[in-house]
Amino acid sequence: MKHRFTPILAALVLCGITLTSCNKTEEDLSSIALELCQYIPDHVLLERSKDFMTNDFYALLDTMFNLPEHEAMDHEWLHYFVTGNGGTIADFSVDTVEVIDGKHALAILDVRQMREDGSYCDEDEIEEHRLYMEKVDGKWLISDFDEHKQDCINYIANWRKEEALRQTISDYLAKEIGSQYQQGELCIPVLMLIAAEEDDEEQARVWGDFWVFNYNLAGDTLKTVSGGNHSGCLYLAKDGNKLKVTKFEQTEDGAGNESSARKIFGDHFDIYQNMHSSEQVREAVRQEQLLQYVQRNNLSVKFYQDFGWDAVEL
Repeated sequence: MKHRFTPILAALVLCGITLTSCNKTEEDLSSIALELCQYIPDHVLLERSKDFMTNDFYALLDTMFNLPEHEAMDHEWLHYFVTGNGGTIADFSVDTVEVIDGKHALAILDVRQMREDGSYCDEDEIEEHRLYMEKVDGKWLISDFDEHKQDCINYIANWRKEEALRQTISDYLAKEIGSQYQQGELCIPVLMLIAAEEDDEEQARVWGDFWVFNYNLAGDTLKTVSGGNHSGCLYLAKDGNKLKVTKFEQTEDGAGNESSARKIFGDHFDIYQNMHSSEQVREAVRQEQLLQYVQRNNLSVKFYQDFGWDAVEL
């Protein structure tokens, strides 16, 4: 006997096959998503995560975690993707999986914190996160997490812009200010930036507490030859694709110091005063920036030393 399928029956059968296939795919992806969760950064980016992330996403995270001026408080999401700084462990479960197309999927994760003693935090503290997956060469990989890929792109772009600004200021201080002091082998300014404003796309102002130091190299030690403080406001303008300093309005020495500082720094004066009056802050910034200079220039330097003072380890 021949069996004939009516159009309606055929449609139902095909629909059933499609639904079964779709459900199977979502089940498989749910399992894969749960496995990928163990490679989500949590305080650190695991090197083995590289094999479970798309190349571009891993490269962005790797750049972020290795920025020389990285500060966790500036972007806590980077260090604490799924946990806070409190000794808990993220416990993942997959809520839903959405198949976007044959190469892309989105898993909605429920993350509950487990304490070190094995107990769980309250259910009302469960957080929802978004794990993006992409199929590359037949393997599902993490392509984004909570849209942090764009966060990385934005942060790196801003960081590079600030680095260019810092380098312009540092070069200016070394050339125009450092040359006025007794010369050494190296001139390494210390930049404590307080505020910056762009007047337009071509001009900007930067307020800061700037220090300029000349050093001689003595073995593994930078020995201070000369230096001093030059606080104030720098005016910068575009020069082709680069920046240049067009004006430097400095605070006065002696009796006129505070009044000139109030005039130059304006609404930023209190921040400047707190920073400028703290030797501890200044030395911490100096040590950090000297270390960056040493690493960037591959110098075999471990200490710096001011005249009459003990050497300070970098």
